[in-house]
Amino acid sequence: VQLVESGGGSVQAGGSLTLSCAAPGHTYGNCMAWFRQRPGKEREGVAWSEANGGTSVADSLKGRFTISKDNAKNTLYLQMNSLKPEDTAMYYCAGKYAGYCPLRSYEYNYWGQGTQVTVS
Repeated sequence: VQLVESGGGSVQAGGSLTLSCAAPGHTYGNCMAWFRQRPGKEREGVAWSEANGGTSVADSLKGRFTISKDNAKNTLYLQMNSLKPEDTAMYYCAGKYAGYCPLRSYEYNYWGQGTQVTVS
């Protein structure tokens, strides 16, 4: 499975961005998630979308970030609002051939190349 992220860019603090992840044939029946890696830090989980439709967002990002998917379009989304400079990171889409979503990045089977988000 080839995952392709898009939608990153530069935005001022308080702004919004929507990231997309094209995942042909993968969104239905599988877990998909967003991770990010901030400068000098380890990769961290941002949001998860399970096969049964359940979603979750990292506690520190709740209220600002929303994950969703469109199975018909085989696309995963991450809506990011009220962006802060500390949200600056490379954002990655990940997929796992399972209905549940693990928290740890090493448990994922497929990754996109990442899309850069810079908040100033």
